[in-house]
Amino acid sequence: MNERILNLARQVWSDPNISHTNHIKFAELIVQQCILAVEFKTDITHICTTYDEGIVLHTIKNSADAIKQHFDMKVDND
Repeated sequence: MNERILNLARQVWSDPNISHTNHIKFAELIVQQCILAVEFKTDITHICTTYDEGIVLHTIKNSADAIKQHFDMKVDND
């Protein structure tokens, strides 16, 4: 179980290791959805140049990677 998610679970339940498997999975799914939101839902319609596009896309990737690292999830090295 991911330590950061376990620490969050401890804030909700006194013993998150007892029959809270679905809650832990739910938390992991929320984190995954946050990553998807950053990667695929970030509005890039304001980009004017290919230089801007490179900066924005790099920032999106770095943001998603930071979330993955924060929650000890696999980081894709594209």
